[in-house]
Amino acid sequence: MTNGKEEIHQESLLGEPEPWESWETKLVLYSLVIGAVGLVVLGALVNAFILP
Repeated sequence: MTNGKEEIHQESLLGEPEPWESWETKLVLYSLVIGAVGLVVLGALVNAFILP
């Protein structure tokens, strides 16, 4: 169990967030979404044209 002093000390070690952190997070999330959509679309195309 942590107390208030340890939590403040740990937060001070992290420092301020980088200025590009917000758009970098969005970029990663968008990339994952695009990858998942691409996987579904290509899976459907393979199922429709190659497997039959």
